[in-house]
Amino acid sequence: MNEGKVSTEIYIHIPFCVKKCAYCDFLSFAGNEELKHRYVSALIYEIEHRVYKPKVEDVTSVFIGGGTPSILQIDEIERIMHAVRRRYRILPRAEVTIEVNPGTVDYKKLREMHELGINRLSIGLQSTNNEELKLLVRIHSYEEFLATYDAARDAGFTNINVDLIGALPTQKPLTWRENVVKVAELKPEHISAYSLIIEEGTRFYALYSDDEARRQRGERPIALPTEEEEREMDRITKEVLESYGYHRYEISNYALPGFECEHNKGYWTRKNYLGFGIGAAGMLEGIRYQNGKDIMHYIESGPDISEQMLTRKDEVEEYMFLGLRMDKGVTMSEFERLFNIPFRDVYGETTDSLERDGLIEVDGDAIRLTEHGRDISNYVLSEYIIG
Repeated sequence: MNEGKVSTEIYIHIPFCVKKCAYCDFLSFAGNEELKHRYVSALIYEIEHRVYKPKVEDVTSVFIGGGTPSILQIDEIERIMHAVRRRYRILPRAEVTIEVNPGTVDYKKLREMHELGINRLSIGLQSTNNEELKLLVRIHSYEEFLATYDAARDAGFTNINVDLIGALPTQKPLTWRENVVKVAELKPEHISAYSLIIEEGTRFYALYSDDEARRQRGERPIALPTEEEEREMDRITKEVLESYGYHRYEISNYALPGFECEHNKGYWTRKNYLGFGIGAAGMLEGIRYQNGKDIMHYIESGPDISEQMLTRKDEVEEYMFLGLRMDKGVTMSEFERLFNIPFRDVYGETTDSLERDGLIEVDGDAIRLTEHGRDISNYVLSEYIIG
């Protein structure tokens, strides 16, 4: 790498979707064709004209997320890809991902995406059970997902992720197992299996957050899985997927050998990444960038960008609570190389306490979550926030 130049990952945000899912708190909404066209033009302008220091040269991965990026017309996706290539050098072996929802693509569109150099799909299935899909307010059935998956294979995609969401209202471990087995039988290269979180501002939050209010209205409270059932679902995920040849490399992500998601790994290991589009974030050489969320301001005036210079404390904490999400964990030697601080001077007492409680394991130089630690990972990771 030349002096003064860095390599980076790229994230591109497409906020449009057909319909807002009941659990979704992402920056997404429906939009007409004119709004989409104007947004894509503004997005391309940002990609081509935004200046970073130090200069960014090589791009190691591109991730087009949303929303539902596949809702765009193929010529709009083509314009975005060409803009990235005009401005940056995408390395030959770079991972280039686009998120796809069943019902928004067909074989022709998928084939054209593949021809544009997109080499990885992330398909939002969420459940193989049609009743659960209706509960989530998804726009597709399981059968429509299967048609999309088959079309993607026929179009030439050899690296596909499938998203699943567990711990749904009324869901039991047995029905979750059926979900996981059905997806594993398809042999996608990567599976992301998340537990439902009821986020404020979502339709689920309004429906399920206040059981007392529901009782007063004479409505039956929605039964969410118990903590023990949710932990059992996590154990089922690991057991089933390992039996099909997948390995867990992050709390919620499983891959066949050689198919770990490079974009996500870069985020968890704090690599440089640029974010384009409304709400997109980036980090470059210790500076955090954040785009504003107002789409009309973005279209008419360009991105409203805020910057934050990360402190040493910020970087130390991020190294720990992001790195510990990964199965391999973190190493004390790498910590000391990056920050020039003895690890135990900062986290010795915390690490010893968590190890005694069986929440982490220390294996020579490495520190990683135990199975019990993964069950309550939010608590464990919060312990590495410096007071």
